[in-house]
Amino acid sequence: MEYLVTRTTRVPDGTPDQAVDEVRVREAARSRELAAAGHLVRLWRPPLRPGEWRSLGLFAAADDGQLEEVLASMPLRVWRTDEVTPLAPHPNDPALAPVNAGTEFLTTFTISVPEGTPAQAAKDTEAREARRAKELAGQGHLLRLWRLPGRSRALGLWNAGSPAEMQAILKSLPMDPWMTVETTPLSQHPSDPALIIG
Repeated sequence: MEYLVTRTTRVPDGTPDQAVDEVRVREAARSRELAAAGHLVRLWRPPLRPGEWRSLGLFAAADDGQLEEVLASMPLRVWRTDEVTPLAPHPNDPALAPVNAGTEFLTTFTISVPEGTPAQAAKDTEAREARRAKELAGQGHLLRLWRLPGRSRALGLWNAGSPAEMQAILKSLPMDPWMTVETTPLSQHPSDPALIIG
């Protein structure tokens, strides 16, 4: 099972810089071990405010209990809180496609089909959406897609050359008129397994 984990670290005031550096070194080493074991799949930094330590991680574990063991084994957990979102397979997931040069983005989709839409029209739009998702995956733009808890919600991992290109890609989706989209630009995290292993 895969999970998106929002990790927020708050170092207590007065903690010596040397102690922080030592924990960060141990965290990087543990991240490499978890990546090699297949538990840490990806790691990103979302936009941060000054002094904020936050990262987004894609983790794999057999169940919630194993995920908690994995997260608890990480040295920064002494100062960090983790917000876990379980991810479920999505029928349009291209499974980890090769990454093009560009910026990665996470998108949260909430779909609301307008009341009164004929069932066949909704079904046809879903089929066109699936075809478009495959096209975008083939072009290296759509990297992953998961279902989120709740009704008609999904999480996407994308690659685009710029925020404007990302916006144009989203507008090209057949379901765009029915979607509310939250887009988060991502930057590389030094412990991202894609950099360590790939």
